[in-house]
Amino acid sequence: MPWLQGRRQREAEVQKLEIYQSLWGMQLRNPSRPERGDEEAFAMVAEAGFDGMCLDPSVEEIAENLDRQYLFEKHGLGCMVNAFPNTPDDMEPLLDFANDMNACKVNVIGGVMPIRPEDAVPLVRDWIGTAKRKRMPMLFETHRDGLLNDLYFTLQLMELVPEMRLCADLSHFVVDRELRAPVPERDEQYIRSVLDRSDGFQGRIANREQVQIQIDFPQHQQWVDIFKGWWKYGIAQWRERNDDDARLEFLCELGPPPYAITDANQNELSDRWQESLQIRDWVREIWIELEQR
Repeated sequence: MPWLQGRRQREAEVQKLEIYQSLWGMQLRNPSRPERGDEEAFAMVAEAGFDGMCLDPSVEEIAENLDRQYLFEKHGLGCMVNAFPNTPDDMEPLLDFANDMNACKVNVIGGVMPIRPEDAVPLVRDWIGTAKRKRMPMLFETHRDGLLNDLYFTLQLMELVPEMRLCADLSHFVVDRELRAPVPERDEQYIRSVLDRSDGFQGRIANREQVQIQIDFPQHQQWVDIFKGWWKYGIAQWRERNDDDARLEFLCELGPPPYAITDANQNELSDRWQESLQIRDWVREIWIELEQR
């Protein structure tokens, strides 16, 4: 029946949001508590309604992460990969790993860090070409101590390599540039330039001195609102430029200590799991609001 086929096609052509949780972010790293195992972590993430889990391997960690493949299948979770290539040649085996895991994409936190943006161009283009050959979507993550360590370096490299697409973890640039709140107009435009090139987003909220702050503390609400505004702008821009059947992946990535701030007894100052759920809910609300425009 042609009419039914047409209706199904229209129903399928809907942009979709998928929200992932970081396996690294499920670690406790508290000496007074037993560490959470993979089985518990995957079960928690699946039961909470996340769409997938993100792995963070270097080349040396590929084998141990391949052993987690059954957990994705058991819990019905998709896989995302944050890849840490520390040499130019590391990218190919990491992309092969991502394909073996049927990952949705690879976010690159490159450990190869030329000082001058122009010296990074051959590397970035080589990695983009390798990803295309492997048929694996690749984004370059904004991340301190990585290839895109610095906001200004990133802006220059964006001009030199127009085909480079980004994954925006803006917490790093807030700390990197010690951005003030309210954010000055010049810096706001710089951040929006990054968001305009971003096809993926990560959920962590920073202030100018701390890369991961407690999202329910009253003194942090100005930064909470700033980040929610950035996510809304970035997601809106993504929706505008992508096809009707495109899929956006958002990663909740609240790190364990020392990312998470602790007291003198090494206990965290907030419930990081509940914060991940809160960020997930905020992003879902942003998506629904944009859908209704």
